[in-house]
Amino acid sequence: MTIFHVSETDKALKVDIQELIIAGWAGREQAAIDEHIEELRAIGVRPPSATPLFYRVAANQLTTARTIQVLGEATSGEVEVVLIGTPQGTLVGIGSDHTDREAEAWSVAHSKQVCAKPVSRKVWRLGSVLDHWDDLQMVSYATIEGREVVYQQGGVTGLLHPAELLRRFGLDEARLAPGQAMLCGTLPVRGEVRAADAFRVVLTDPVRGRELVHHYHIKTLPVVA
Repeated sequence: MTIFHVSETDKALKVDIQELIIAGWAGREQAAIDEHIEELRAIGVRPPSATPLFYRVAANQLTTARTIQVLGEATSGEVEVVLIGTPQGTLVGIGSDHTDREAEAWSVAHSKQVCAKPVSRKVWRLGSVLDHWDDLQMVSYATIEGREVVYQQGGVTGLLHPAELLRRFGLDEARLAPGQAMLCGTLPVRGEVRAADAFRVVLTDPVRGRELVHHYHIKTLPVVA
């Protein structure tokens, strides 16, 4: 069970995540998709067969922990909105599609499975932001050599609206089934894709004057042969 704190009710909600989906290449504009494709092509990742693509990842990879463990030095985070299906409706969190970049060069699907997917414990109800979804803003910060820098920044308008994303996933309405969770796409990186010691992701709702934040540290395990 994963415990989330729903801000509108100020109550904790236990969710049994049974299916985790990563929506890749989920931009609204082809130019933005092409930019991300070229960004990853530079580190050896082959272009996708279609956009968006929905990768399946082990459900236990979704975590609210403040530290994740990874193998080797070639991993990095990506800020993403996270949708979470519950019997009480669909929730919105902010998370990171932390990915092994070396594995990504030969299999994107495999690289998604290798790393945990951190998500905020605090969440909003999707219905509380749908009417002003395009006002939401995302930003990520990477701590590199002791200095925190802006790694990604932009509006959710660069990504498919949840209703359209879920329609392409095969659903008739903007609602996930209880136990489903979906990471909904990321923004271009400022500079190069690179590893960090810690990663902080923020989703801001300027209309209601609030934000979701998750900060996690990356513990790198040695690669031995």
